Amino acid sequence: MSPSPPVPPLDLPLERHTLDNGLRVVLHPDARLPLVAVNLWYHVGSKDEAPGRTGFAHLFEHMLFQGSQNVGTNDHFRYVQQAGGVANGSTWYDRTNYYETLPSRFLELGLWLESDRMGFLLPAMTAEKLEKQREVVLNERRQRMDNQPYGRAIERLHELLYPVDHPYHWPVIGYVDDIARATLDDVERFFRTHYTPRNAVLTLAGDFEPARALALLDRWFGEIPAGPEPPAPPQPPPLATDGERRETLPDDVHLPRVYMAYPMPAYGRPGWHAADLLGTVLAAGKASLLYEDLIYRRQIAQDVSSFVYPTELDAALVLIATARPGVDPREVEEAITAHLERAVEEELPEARLARARARVLNDFYVATQKLDSRADLISHFTTLFDDPSLLADEPARYAELDATDLREIAAERCRRELRAVVTVVPRDGAEDGDGPGERNGA
Repeated sequence: MSPSPPVPPLDLPLERHTLDNGLRVVLHPDARLPLVAVNLWYHVGSKDEAPGRTGFAHLFEHMLFQGSQNVGTNDHFRYVQQAGGVANGSTWYDRTNYYETLPSRFLELGLWLESDRMGFLLPAMTAEKLEKQREVVLNERRQRMDNQPYGRAIERLHELLYPVDHPYHWPVIGYVDDIARATLDDVERFFRTHYTPRNAVLTLAGDFEPARALALLDRWFGEIPAGPEPPAPPQPPPLATDGERRETLPDDVHLPRVYMAYPMPAYGRPGWHAADLLGTVLAAGKASLLYEDLIYRRQIAQDVSSFVYPTELDAALVLIATARPGVDPREVEEAITAHLERAVEEELPEARLARARARVLNDFYVATQKLDSRADLISHFTTLFDDPSLLADEPARYAELDATDLREIAAERCRRELRAVVTVVPRDGAEDGDGPGERNGA
């Protein structure tokens, strides 16, 4: 097999610093645009919750935009927008992040805003704010999941793939009953445990002078107490290996859709990049195997897609396909399964592998061209691996993979007895005896 062509080097000047209180800082100067990205990651997400106490990380993300000791409610967005910048935050399984992209002369504004809610949030937290944000989150759940076509499918897929005590079993947004019973004491305890300098990474990327940035960081963050030692990541229980878990989920939809999940190694562990490249070969773009077969040739599917979560404890290869009108979703499922079994039996042609590799690398380089995305990736690698320089090695990890690597990960992980399958069907077309709550092989 011919070696893959060399990948373009990633120019990534980085400075690592740690403040006395434990806050890890990464400086990435880039003066090509008069902008600066302030990117703050807290190493806490829904995985750090517990059964019966879900949704806290996401609810807390909302609370952090409700003002702090020196910043009024909703003033965070107002200050950033008046400076010509943008700001937001998000919560995921493994982290919660907050970010601003500002004209570079407003760097200190971004640092002040983030430091005030890191060090001085609790004095401004009230029961009234909690009730308001609780309702916002519950409404968000209704809009995005409970009342959205196919909205419960991924949540149900996780519930089937991961045991009930696994940190990825429950959804990031949490369950309604858990969100409803969260108290102000719960929220304050969550803040004191996880929102500390010792559990955070702050990346600055863009047009700034490193020495001045360090002085500003020390001014605004240096006096915030370090807080307790961050909790150790939860240890996930073993995944089920005694048979596939499946469910048919009736919904108010017109076309059936099949969701399949196979357990994969956690992000950064051997096999993850091979799984990601395998998913790209199978279902990324119109030149992928499943698109060519299911949509062009057999015309049994409307669409097909795949992704692999870059998650910290375990990962999953997820494949999704919507059946065409009149097509039995079981035919779509078996067609996808046949391709996965073929990936175990036969090595992929080099031309197809090269095309998928080029797509992955193109997406990577496009993402790193964007200042805010680059800052987010730097925070990601620092948070999970304590080494932002690993970001520059990502292209090489894909370039060195060959067909044997993909065949091996498929053989190890893409097996029927390991997978979870959720089939969403039109409510009136649900099959008798296979409704919500029934599992085969659980």
